[in-house]
Amino acid sequence: MEKLTSEAQFNEAIASSKPTIGVFKAVWCKDCHFIDPFMPEVEAKYADQLTFVHIDRDELPDLCERYNILGIPSFIAYVDGQELIRFVSKLRKTREEIEEFMDRAIAVANTVKKSK
Repeated sequence: MEKLTSEAQFNEAIASSKPTIGVFKAVWCKDCHFIDPFMPEVEAKYADQLTFVHIDRDELPDLCERYNILGIPSFIAYVDGQELIRFVSKLRKTREEIEEFMDRAIAVANTVKKSK
């Protein structure tokens, strides 16, 4: 997962026609560390259909404020610079829930592409 360190990198990443999943995290976040062991496998499973980028909320606070990132980890799907859907909850996220979100993101992205 590529770590983005600037708003310009973020804007470039989400402008892609391939769905991009922004994973917003922070170093101090215990729930963020909980997903770390299985995220590489999730990323590999969806690599043909999704691009994953990591944003540290504390390193890009203005960007996170603009996108209303309050809870972390947060997952947001983008296509062509537009937000499609997001997965944010106050509960710890399981691998199954994250994969369900990825499946929904792909379905929404495909629906958007068909409507264009």
